[in-house]
Amino acid sequence: MTETLSEQLESYGAGWRARVPTDRQAVMDGHVAHLAASGIAKTAKQVGDRAPAIQLSDQHGAEFDVASLLTKGAVVVTFYRGGWCPFCNMELKAYQAVLPRLAAAGASLVAISPEKPDDVADTATKNELSFPVLSDIGHTVAKAFGVHYAFTAEVRTVYDGFKLDIPGKNGTPDDWSLPLSATYVIGRDGTILFADTRTDYRERTDPEEILRLLEHRAAAE
Repeated sequence: MTETLSEQLESYGAGWRARVPTDRQAVMDGHVAHLAASGIAKTAKQVGDRAPAIQLSDQHGAEFDVASLLTKGAVVVTFYRGGWCPFCNMELKAYQAVLPRLAAAGASLVAISPEKPDDVADTATKNELSFPVLSDIGHTVAKAFGVHYAFTAEVRTVYDGFKLDIPGKNGTPDDWSLPLSATYVIGRDGTILFADTRTDYRERTDPEEILRLLEHRAAAE
C-alpha cells in the first residue's frame, strides 16, 4: 500500500532525528516554537479572506497569472521553501501524483517558492512536475499572504552548518527568510476556501485532505 504524504514525512523526520546532531535539532525545534508563538499562523490570510493576486514567473520563464486558472475553477496554492528541502520535494511529488484527481474535481494547482527561476525549473524537472511552479523572488506573494518570516541568528547558524546559502538560492543578498509551508484553496471568486498555515515545516497538508474538500464541493454543485 502506498504511503500517504503524512506517513512519508513522519518516516523521513524520524531518520532526520537519527542523524542530525541534537544541538541542531534543538535549534530547529526552538525555531518552530518561536514561529508558533509569533502568531503568524493566525495573522496570515485565512478562510473567508480575499486571496492576493499571484503574478509570477513559472518554471519555463513565462509570466503566469493565477487569475487565468480561477476562471476555470478552484486553485490549490502551496508554498514551499525550496528544492533543497526534502520535505518540500516529498510534498510536490505527492501533489503531482494526485493531479488527475484534482483536475477531475475541477481544480488546478500551483506551487510557489522564493527561489530563483533556474532553481525553480530544476525542482520542477527533478520531480517531474507538470503543474506551474512559480518563482517569488523577494517574497512579494508570500508577504501578501502573510506567510513570510525571517530567520533568527541561531537558525541562520544551523543553515550555515548545512552549507545552505538561502540568500543565494533566493537571489536576495543578506535576506535570510522563507515562507511558511502553507497551503491554500482559492475559490473561483477569489475567496479563500481552505488555509493551512501551520508553522512546522516538517508537517504539510496531505493532498487527500484537499481532495476531500474539492470532491465534496464538486458533488454538491
